[in-house]
Amino acid sequence: MAGRNGRTVRDLRRANRTAVLQRLYFDGPLSRFELGPVTGLSSGSVSNVVADLVADGLVEEAGSVDSDGGRPRTLLRVAPAAGHMIGVDVGETRVRVELFDLTLTELARTERPLEQRRYEVEGIVGHIRDGIAQVLDAAGIAPARLLGVGIGVPGIVERGPEHGAVVHGQTIGWDAVPLEELLRAGSPLPESVPYFIDNGAKTLGQAEMWFGGGRGAHNACVVLFGSGVGACLVTPEVEHGRAVEWGHLTVRVRGRRCRCGALGCLEAYAGAEALLDRWREEGGEPPRDTDEETALTAMLAAAYPADGAEADPVALAVLEETAEYLGAGLSDLINLFQPERILIGGWAGLQLGARFLPAVRHHATAYALRHPAEKVTVELGRLGPDAVTVGAAILPLADFFSRGGRRPEPVPSGPAPAWRTALQERAPH
Repeated sequence: MAGRNGRTVRDLRRANRTAVLQRLYFDGPLSRFELGPVTGLSSGSVSNVVADLVADGLVEEAGSVDSDGGRPRTLLRVAPAAGHMIGVDVGETRVRVELFDLTLTELARTERPLEQRRYEVEGIVGHIRDGIAQVLDAAGIAPARLLGVGIGVPGIVERGPEHGAVVHGQTIGWDAVPLEELLRAGSPLPESVPYFIDNGAKTLGQAEMWFGGGRGAHNACVVLFGSGVGACLVTPEVEHGRAVEWGHLTVRVRGRRCRCGALGCLEAYAGAEALLDRWREEGGEPPRDTDEETALTAMLAAAYPADGAEADPVALAVLEETAEYLGAGLSDLINLFQPERILIGGWAGLQLGARFLPAVRHHATAYALRHPAEKVTVELGRLGPDAVTVGAAILPLADFFSRGGRRPEPVPSGPAPAWRTALQERAPH
């Protein structure tokens, strides 16, 4: 039966379960007495919800604390083994797959290098499928116990009822790739396990907002620096974040050609791939036959030698110019969105930020309007290079919470000619 606001009793129960689960997850362990004020529920509602969650195996006892003059109060927490999620990062140099329990403790991981930055669709799909099977086997977890698989990818992700998540990754040569369908075809997972596919910068932002430097902020921008550049915007209106193609803002008219094909994008100056290219073009000598992470480490060492040796002036000049481009790019985010915080993440962002954060802050303030610049803080992300996989795993976890701790309904089974067609079109001839 629906009430005046259109909500049914079932909706109310789900909302109450969600409220209790989330408070125990973020603030627990808590007693039943403490859950009332933080959820806004009556003591009777708390008792009923907790009883249901305990019966479902989602909540367990975690010791007790003394009360004022009464019996000790039992503490409750979310049961770590009550569910499992997989997070996948389709990165620039590797595909990383990690298995987590319900409290996001890592149980297993695997990494599959991408040879010469090859983004062939069949290869990426194979890496993801094989990685999922490997981590489940390593941890001894049955596939049906998964709440879902979250995947962070480069590019724009669209969703529709016919094809699910479709990826438009212009910089990696992906044009409307039906990634969800392709993963379903021959998947090691049962149909009941959902895939959640989103932009990698958004999954990074999700992780930092839940567990990292974004906690407590109402307006934040989380930026990802790797080979390319991206950002996630979080506001009260966009609670779970929105990926923005910040790396493709024009910072120099008729400037360097970007991987996307346009001229003068921020990514063409601040992305790790472009940064190393600029060093090489100016006469520098990046190490040969190494991945970008190793090469960028070598560039920083050349510009700032630790043993008192003479610095490489070309590497130093390129890096200092890059700090200014980064600051100018951040000023656009400050002027457009007026965030409370800007967090810099991604493997390249963490490497560069450790050296250049003061310079980047200076340039961001110099290029931005004074009023919003005075209100923003610019810091490094706190979750390290694994933040994208953590954020990807949060996607099924957030869905699980929104359902009040109920597992998703099984996906209807049946023939899927679109899967076969897509696979056949991409199969080598």
